Amino acid sequence: MIIRKALIEDIKQIQAVRNSVTENTLSDPNLVTDEDCKEFLTIRGKGWVCEIDNEIVGFAIVDLKENNIWALFLNPKFEKKGIGKQLHDYMLDWCFEQTKNTLWLGTSPMTRAEYFYRKAGWVEIGTHGKNEIKFEMTHNNWISKKENQSFINP
Repeated sequence: MIIRKALIEDIKQIQAVRNSVTENTLSDPNLVTDEDCKEFLTIRGKGWVCEIDNEIVGFAIVDLKENNIWALFLNPKFEKKGIGKQLHDYMLDWCFEQTKNTLWLGTSPMTRAEYFYRKAGWVEIGTHGKNEIKFEMTHNNWISKKENQSFINP
């Protein structure tokens, strides 16, 4: 398993992962274009992918313009292996090295994603869009969480 920076050449596989999910699905796969992905990877923020046997099985993308987690998705065949947590942590570590601005994200309620973000320390602050839960993560909360993890798991 390799986690590395996402490249423009990865967009086709990123799109395949995005469209393989069974929760937080797109109503129309054409809503997120290859050009959107390229913009978020090269202009607005940065992304990471997880590769297993040269196949991208998960990815995460942060948007520094809007201080938003734009995407964190795994191929369902690779869930519950710690890949999402690793992608999440790489993304937040990098993001909070760039800025101390509070991050936010939206996700559907009653999903594994909602549980994942709560467990990762995100705080629910309301709603976003069409019935999504809006979560925030502050720089201080992330640093504190990382320090507590280091203390618990030296």
